[in-house]
Amino acid sequence: MGLKAGIVGLPNVGKSTLFNAVSNSAKAQASNYRFCTIEPNVGLVDVPDSRMDKLAELVLPNRTVPTQIEIVDIAGLVKGASKGEGLGNKFLANIREVDAIIHVVRCFEDENVLREEGAINPISDKEIIDTELQLKDLDTVDRKLSRTDKLARTGDAKIRAELEVLKRCHAHLEQGKNIRELELNSLEHVAIADLFLLTEKPVLYVANVDEASMHTGNKYSQALQEAVKNEKAQVIVMNNNIEAQISEMEDPADKELFMEEYKMKEPALNRLIRSTYKLLDLATYFTAGVQEVRAWTIHEGWKAPQAASVIHTDFEKGFIKAEVIAYEDFIHYGSEAACREAGKLRIEGKEYVVKDGDVMHFRFNV
Repeated sequence: MGLKAGIVGLPNVGKSTLFNAVSNSAKAQASNYRFCTIEPNVGLVDVPDSRMDKLAELVLPNRTVPTQIEIVDIAGLVKGASKGEGLGNKFLANIREVDAIIHVVRCFEDENVLREEGAINPISDKEIIDTELQLKDLDTVDRKLSRTDKLARTGDAKIRAELEVLKRCHAHLEQGKNIRELELNSLEHVAIADLFLLTEKPVLYVANVDEASMHTGNKYSQALQEAVKNEKAQVIVMNNNIEAQISEMEDPADKELFMEEYKMKEPALNRLIRSTYKLLDLATYFTAGVQEVRAWTIHEGWKAPQAASVIHTDFEKGFIKAEVIAYEDFIHYGSEAACREAGKLRIEGKEYVVKDGDVMHFRFNV
């Protein structure tokens, strides 16, 4: 599955530093001036999952393959981006292509890091980004609203219903609110699906704090958390520079010592990546054999044939059945053979809803 999360924020809040830390396939230039990032940097990020490591300890495969998310480092937005300021149209188009947004907000003071917006104010910074995305969405909705209004005069019930959804979206955006906060049912979401609205995308906030606040947060991160509490959005508090340093260490022992020095059990990036994964309503199932133990990404609620399709489309087309072992059973009994002998290997059909952590083998015929 090709899934993307885009890192956004004002210039010089730590977006590219965060990207450098999370990406294991590309490094973004991080510099102290506006529009350092013009073309979006793209990297693949492994999703940390201790379950895969435990399966590998039992199976002893030739290799392990974690599931991944594509992370896009999008250039800093500025006030007026919705009208083309600061290459705004290009940047907004890049955001339109991602599935979720990681919004980095500056929550630290440092006179050596350029800031044109005045005193540190995470709420104002967040609102600048929100406003630009809302204005762009308002323009998008306006254009479809005009077309749909003319078509609705024919009396088509479906088009009239679509018109009402567009009117609700328009009114919501005019109030300075994001579409993701508007309660729409599945049919109403379909009515605006072709618009790829920016403010409909789920958001995870990163409060980039100073070193002294990386465990406790500070007044700026607390203000951000208070501001977004009604969005049902998670705020990850972290120091992007520390995370970048950890990610550059190749020796696991060095990395462990460094984290001990900062009293860290794991990199905050692990929490960020896992949270991004959950933000997209994703789940993981595993295949486990001597050749490889591999994690596969699916959407929560997918049935067995859909889950099989991420391995190969032929698996879905010719799906016969799935052999399924619950992760906890596999760990408890120690092998597929032991699970089979204990009656813990189940045969499931096309209607089986895959559970997060299932260890699966598909039978198919094409």
